[in-house]
Amino acid sequence: MTDTEEAETSKPQTPPARRRRRIGLLEIDSFIDDGFYRLMNSMSGSFEGLRSFMNRFRVRGYRRIGIELLSDSLTFGFVGAVLAVLLALPAFDETETDWRTQDEFSVTFLDRYGNEIGKRGILLNDSIPLDEIPDHMVKAALATEDRRFYTHFGIDVFGTLRALVENVRAGGVVQGGSSITQQLAKNLFLTNERTLERKIKEAYLSIWLEFNLTKREILKLYLDRAYMGNGAFGVVAAAEVYFGKSVKELTLAESAMLAGLFKAPTKYAPHINLPAARARADEVLTNMVQAGFMTEGQVVAARRNPATPIDSSQVDAPDYFLDYAFDEVKQLAAGSTDRVLTVRTTIDTRLQQHAEATTQSFLRQFGASYKASEAAMVLREPEGAVRAMVGGSDYGESQFNRATQALRQPGSSFKPFVYATAMAHGYSPKSIVADAPISIGGWSPRNYTRSYSGNIPLTRALVKSVNTVPVRLAQAVGRDKIVDTAYRMGITSPLKITRSLPLGAAEVTVHDMAQAYAAFANGGYKAPSFAVRTIRNSRGEVIFERPEDTELTERVLAEETVQKMNSILVQIPQWGTARRAAIPNVPTAGKTGTTNAYVDAWFVGYTGNYVAAVWYGNDNNRPTARLTGGRLPAMTWQAVMAKAHENIEVKPIPYTEGSQFVPKLVARAETGKKPVRDPLLVDGSPSTLSPEASSVLEDLTSLMEQRAALETVSPNQTAGTLTPAEQNSNALTDLSLSGGAGLQDADIRRN
Repeated sequence: MTDTEEAETSKPQTPPARRRRRIGLLEIDSFIDDGFYRLMNSMSGSFEGLRSFMNRFRVRGYRRIGIELLSDSLTFGFVGAVLAVLLALPAFDETETDWRTQDEFSVTFLDRYGNEIGKRGILLNDSIPLDEIPDHMVKAALATEDRRFYTHFGIDVFGTLRALVENVRAGGVVQGGSSITQQLAKNLFLTNERTLERKIKEAYLSIWLEFNLTKREILKLYLDRAYMGNGAFGVVAAAEVYFGKSVKELTLAESAMLAGLFKAPTKYAPHINLPAARARADEVLTNMVQAGFMTEGQVVAARRNPATPIDSSQVDAPDYFLDYAFDEVKQLAAGSTDRVLTVRTTIDTRLQQHAEATTQSFLRQFGASYKASEAAMVLREPEGAVRAMVGGSDYGESQFNRATQALRQPGSSFKPFVYATAMAHGYSPKSIVADAPISIGGWSPRNYTRSYSGNIPLTRALVKSVNTVPVRLAQAVGRDKIVDTAYRMGITSPLKITRSLPLGAAEVTVHDMAQAYAAFANGGYKAPSFAVRTIRNSRGEVIFERPEDTELTERVLAEETVQKMNSILVQIPQWGTARRAAIPNVPTAGKTGTTNAYVDAWFVGYTGNYVAAVWYGNDNNRPTARLTGGRLPAMTWQAVMAKAHENIEVKPIPYTEGSQFVPKLVARAETGKKPVRDPLLVDGSPSTLSPEASSVLEDLTSLMEQRAALETVSPNQTAGTLTPAEQNSNALTDLSLSGGAGLQDADIRRN
C-alpha cells in the first residue's frame, strides 16, 4: 500500500447522517436563492410593464408643473391629515369630561332669618339667560374681545394675523389674537400655560366648540366662565362683587368697566387700581364706537361719569363661620350638578356680632397684661345648631380658624369626661375619694394650691378642680373607658391615652368641647354641630333641608349619669372656679380649664338654651401671665351668654331643680366684712389690680374654703354608709400605683 493510500485510509470518515444534513441545507439554500431571483425578475418585469403603461399618460411641457404640484399637494395633504389627527386626539380627550358642569361651588350664605351674610367659592353665577344680560354689556365684550365673532369658524384668522404684525412691530406681546371661542376653550378645558401644545389644543377645541354649540351658547358660556378678578367668574358674579347689583341693572359705564377686566382682571380690577380700571373702560367705549355698535354721542355720558365700585372693605362678614359652613356645604351638596347654591345657615348675627365684639374688647383691655393674643369661641344650641363662632382676633391677618382647626390642651375642662365615666360605673356625687399625693411611674400630679384635703366627696373635688381625684378615678375605671366616653359625647380629635389624660393633657378643638358638653345640656344625647339648614340650587329648588326641630336619637349618657353630672357642674359657677361665669336668674353649669404653665385658658359651659366653649392663649404656645379659665374665658362666656338669654324663655338644665341667682357682689361671709365687688366681673368696674395680685387673692380664698370644708367633712363621716364603689374609691388611698413612663406635662393646673 502506498503512502497516499495509507493517508487516505487514515482520514476519519463522515458519518452518513451528517452528510445527509449538509445536503439538505444546500438544497434549502438553493431553493431560497432561486425563489428570490425569480421574484425579483418577476417584479422587474411587472415594473417595466407598469412604466410602459404609465408612459402613455406622461405629461410634458407646462402641464407637467401643475400635475407635479397636484401630486405633491395630495401627498403632503395626506401626511398632514394624519399628523392633524394625531395632534387632535389629545385635545379631544379633554371633551370627554362633563365640561358643562362647574366643579367649584359658588355659594351665597344667609343667616337663620334669611338675610345675606356673605359668599364663598368661586363666586360664579350662570343663572341669568343671555337675553336678560344688558345689550351694552354684550356689545362691550364683543367690541373688545372679538368683533368678528359671528363670522369666523372659531379662529379669527385676520385677527390673529393683525395681532402678529402688531407684536412684531412692538417687539413683544401687545395684542392677543385669540377669539372668544378660543378663550372659552382655554377656560373650559385647558390651563394658562404658554406652550405650543396648549395653543394647538386650543385651536382644535375651538373648532370643536363651533361644531357642537351655537354662537349664542358659546357667547353665554364665555360671559359666565371668564375670570373677572376678586374671586368672581362671569359678568353676573362680577356685577354683584364690584357694584353690588344684578347684572340686569348695569349702566353703560359699569358694563364698559367689566368688559375691560377680560384682558387682565388683576391689573384692571377697580378695587385695586380704580384709575387704571377707568382708563381701560374708556378704551372699551372707544372700541364700541369703532366697531359700529354705538355712536360717540351714546357713550359720551359714560365717559363723563365713569363707574364707581362699591367699597367692600367695610363689609363685616362672619368669615370664620362662613369657612366652617362652606366645608359643610361641600359635603352635603357633593352630588349636585348645579354648583350655584344659596344656603340658609344657623347663625344668629346678633349673637355673632356680640361674641366678636366681646372677645376683641377683652383682648384689648386685658390681652397685654395677661400676655394673651388670641381667643376662640363656639356658641351653639344643645341640639346642634351653631349660632356664633369666633376663630381668632382678626380674620384679615389670619384665616386659621382656632375654633375648629387649632388643637389645644383643655386642662381641667376635660375632667367632666372622667367624672361622667366614673358616674356610669357606680360612683355618685357623694362618693368619697382621697385627695392625697399619688405617684404613677414617677409621675406625681399636684393640686393648684400645692395642698391636699384628705378624703373629700366627688362634688367638692370637681367644683374645686382637685387634680389627684380624677387621676385616681382614671386608675379605677380605666383611661380607655374615659376616651370612649369623650368620643361618644362628641370629641372628634384623636386622644392619646396617657397618665395625664384625666387632667386634660390630650389635644382637642374648641368646637369639639362645645359639641361634647352638649350631651350634658340636652339630657345625654349626642348632638353633632351643624351650620346648614337649607340648600337651594340656582333654580330655587331645595336639594337639602334639615328639620327645624332636630330630634336626637343617639343616647350616649344614661339619665342617671346626666343627673349626677349636672348636679355637680351647676355648682361650679356658684362657689367653684367659675364664679365669674354666673348669670343672674339663669341656671348655668360648666368647667374651667388651665393647662401647664398657663399656656391655655378655657371655660366650657351651658344652660338649658345654649352651650359655649371659650379659649384664650397664643398661637405659638407661649405661656400667658397666669391667665386661668376662671378669668377671661369665664368673663367672655358670661357676657355672651347673658346677651343670648335676653328676651327668651330660659330653659332649665336637664335633671336639675329650680334656678340659681348669684349676686354681682362676691361676699366673704366668714370674715364678717362688707361684701367686696369682684374687680374682674363684666358688669363691674375695671380692674385696678395686676394679674399677679388677683391670682394671690384667689389662692388665699381657695385655701380658706378648703379649711372650712375640712371642718365640715370628716374622713370617717360616711364610712358606715358607703356603697361598694365608694369603698373602692376610698381604698385607692392605700394602693401602690405604678406603670408608664414619666411625662413632661406633670403639673397641669386646676382651674
